[in-house]
Amino acid sequence: MLTIKREVPKAKNPLKRQQNWGEYYLPFSERKLEEQGSRCMDCGTPFCSTGAFVNGSFGCPLYNLIPEWNELVAKGNWREALNRLMMTNNFPEFTGRVCPAPCEGSCTVALHDSAVAIKSIEQAIVDKGFEEGWITPQPPKQRTGKSVVVVGSGPAGLAAADQLNKAGHLVTVMEKADRIGGLLMYGIPNMKLEKHVIKRRVDLLTQEGVQFVTNKELGKDITLDQLLIKYDAVILCTGAQEPRKLDVEGSTYSGVHYAMDYLTQSTKHMLDPNEPLSISAKGKDVIVIGGGDTGADCIATALRQECKSVVQFGKHPQLPQERAEDNPWPEFPYVFTLDYAYEEAAAKFKTDPRQYSVITKKIVSDQHGQVTEVHTIEARVIKKSSGQVYVQEMAGTEKVWPADLIFVAIGFAGAEEKLLDQLGLDNKNSLVQADYGNYTTNIDGVFAAGDMRRGQSLIVWAIHEGREVARECDKYLMGASQLP
Repeated sequence: MLTIKREVPKAKNPLKRQQNWGEYYLPFSERKLEEQGSRCMDCGTPFCSTGAFVNGSFGCPLYNLIPEWNELVAKGNWREALNRLMMTNNFPEFTGRVCPAPCEGSCTVALHDSAVAIKSIEQAIVDKGFEEGWITPQPPKQRTGKSVVVVGSGPAGLAAADQLNKAGHLVTVMEKADRIGGLLMYGIPNMKLEKHVIKRRVDLLTQEGVQFVTNKELGKDITLDQLLIKYDAVILCTGAQEPRKLDVEGSTYSGVHYAMDYLTQSTKHMLDPNEPLSISAKGKDVIVIGGGDTGADCIATALRQECKSVVQFGKHPQLPQERAEDNPWPEFPYVFTLDYAYEEAAAKFKTDPRQYSVITKKIVSDQHGQVTEVHTIEARVIKKSSGQVYVQEMAGTEKVWPADLIFVAIGFAGAEEKLLDQLGLDNKNSLVQADYGNYTTNIDGVFAAGDMRRGQSLIVWAIHEGREVARECDKYLMGASQLP
């Protein structure tokens, strides 16, 4: 109902929450959540659920039955809401925490008011399901005798494993890291996704019959040929782990690190204080190069390590307060927001750490090769009538920034090209060549899905592709599939 205004869980005090690594928001009452569910209009065409393509996509790629479970929550029928939610999403406890919610950007209510709080309701449904004991191990009643190994335990790999296990296959998930979860574990800080949430799901999958193997790397500890001998099919979901390089003078100096190396080490140390912490922001001037979510996570992590200062460079101008003309509903809204990390930095240093339209020109070090400065210049993006876009540097805007640590967070170039070549997989631009919809590679019995196939993307797309590749693999093994 439009008489009820949008509410979402309130965040903890931005200064106090920097003193720990817990999730940064406060609990939301069931009554409030039921009120928020009642704001859903049960649209004739629920754009929030479509995941359709119009020069891209809008809505939820998982085709979640959002109006249905919103209505059930509004009526207090939480258990049935959970059943509807789990029909399309294997891991709503992950998406409810870290998905940017393209569904809300496509909410019909958002045409004239604030969108329905879909993401908050989604998380509350699944968390209540665990708390009430409604989510229990459901191993398949029969086994097919077919075996599949899924390489990579991020959201795509876990979704594929879950679906194939439901179909009765014997599934093994192989992970090169020491813990299961991929980027869920080491790429997303604990304050956005507490790691016990991942363990809870992995424990459930284990009880349902999925086997997990850690510290085993494809191409190093075992070959693809060995996997094909041991298993009836192989699904590759190793992600897009190759970081984009920072191509400027001084990028190899001591103190320059890729964001994922920093976040991984910080999470490992947070989980086990005996793990070494060679990259620490304590007492240091920190520069984050790259304006996305990973850069924001570096800021939040550096704050908890008690950095001296932190600044983030983005090459694009500040986003508008309202949708631009070329960003209409129901597309995802590219508008200005105050992410949790920026709120925390502003609370501590009295200013937003983001610097817009900044190009890094060079990095300077001392005589020992340790970073001391970053030199930048402001730039503007020029779009010609032909559609061609170029960046124009603005003379007289040069600036020097003190820096002890620099984190490079400018995205990922694709999968590890050396691994792709070693495995003999057809690839282009460091991505496996496997068509969307069938996910088959040039090697019989080998499938690929997720970021290593489509490139750096969202968790909902990873789960979507994990579900789809499972269906195609099931067809390969059995001739047909009942998987959705």
